[in-house]
Amino acid sequence: MHEFKYKNNRLYCEGVSVEALAKKFGTPLYVYSHATLLDHYHKLKTAFREISPLICYSVKANSNLSILKVLVGAGCGLDIVSGGELFRAIKAGCPANKIVYASVGKTDGEIRVSIKRGILFFNVESIAELENINRIAKIFNKTVNIAIRINPDVEPKTHKFITTGKLTNKFGIDFKSAYEIIIQRYRFTNLNICGLHIHIGSQITEPSPYVAAILKVTSFVNKLKAQGISLKYLNIGGGLGIIYNNENPQTAEKFAQKILPLLKNTGLKIIMEPGRFIAGNAGVLLTKVLYIKSTPLKKFVIVDSGMNDLVRPALYDAYHQLLPARSIHNAPLEKVDVVGPICESADYFAKERRMARVKSGDYLAVMGAGAYGFSMASNYNSRRRAAEVLIRGNRAVLIRKRETFTDLIQNEIIV
Repeated sequence: MHEFKYKNNRLYCEGVSVEALAKKFGTPLYVYSHATLLDHYHKLKTAFREISPLICYSVKANSNLSILKVLVGAGCGLDIVSGGELFRAIKAGCPANKIVYASVGKTDGEIRVSIKRGILFFNVESIAELENINRIAKIFNKTVNIAIRINPDVEPKTHKFITTGKLTNKFGIDFKSAYEIIIQRYRFTNLNICGLHIHIGSQITEPSPYVAAILKVTSFVNKLKAQGISLKYLNIGGGLGIIYNNENPQTAEKFAQKILPLLKNTGLKIIMEPGRFIAGNAGVLLTKVLYIKSTPLKKFVIVDSGMNDLVRPALYDAYHQLLPARSIHNAPLEKVDVVGPICESADYFAKERRMARVKSGDYLAVMGAGAYGFSMASNYNSRRRAAEVLIRGNRAVLIRKRETFTDLIQNEIIV
């Protein structure tokens, strides 16, 4: 569920009209619902209450400091993948012992800062990385917690670009290599290998891939127990899908029903890393219709937002529902391409989409844009990145200013 609904034919976010927001703050504009963010977090927390997991929101989904602060304030930890995300996590007030750090390419500088901060643990993706963290930990005379990221080689049934749990992907370590590492853990004198981590992909709408992966990991945990090796943590990652179009994703409750028995059997402290599930349907991108263009073969609705603001359609051919800020009852439908101003043919939000007729000056809401929207935005074509607004009841708060032209060149040097 989310808090974007029509009232008297006008689209609202909680208690505020999105058209009023567009007129006040301009477009393109990202709008987030405070109530939806918290509702989705609490749904997961409630569904898994029997095992009291540590839920670490995936910062890469939406890294705005106000979004992070809302979730951290509700008791959420954070899953990070870069030094920049660690900086954000600290700024948002997240306790270091609720931060877990993944990524296949952690730099020495990022590792040093993370060790100094005392994060809960690193999710380690290769033997070379393990050796490097051990080397740096030795310099600091620290013992650092480590979870081995397992690549369980399961098919997550999602887009190939967001599949991460196959052996052909760059992520994680196969079971055989992981076993050898753990058996020889004495080699890593400054590491405490205390957990396992899996993350098999994103936008996964059914439980079977998770069940397959967790069963494989459970078998591996039992193999270690037989050798007298006990672990403390199992991090099952994130990847829960949401509704963009006609998907029928699992609810938090149904997901829990399927995997809770498996997780209980491990006897380990469970960590989860949801991102899209919490933020995806908590945000929309508002855009203004600039022109209507008809050609012998197509009709185009040209808007003021583009692939630099929301790259998912261009990158994944992703579907996002498009809703008018004002809904006209029995408005005629027409087939159109909704496109942006970027100089790329991939710059579109919808192709051959049947939707209510719109005109120049109308506003559209690109739904399901709360995750992997602004966080993947760019300045391509020297376009300024959008403003962001957080809605809490009847109150709208600007949580990121729109970039200025000066912002575009502030770090450049003319020689």
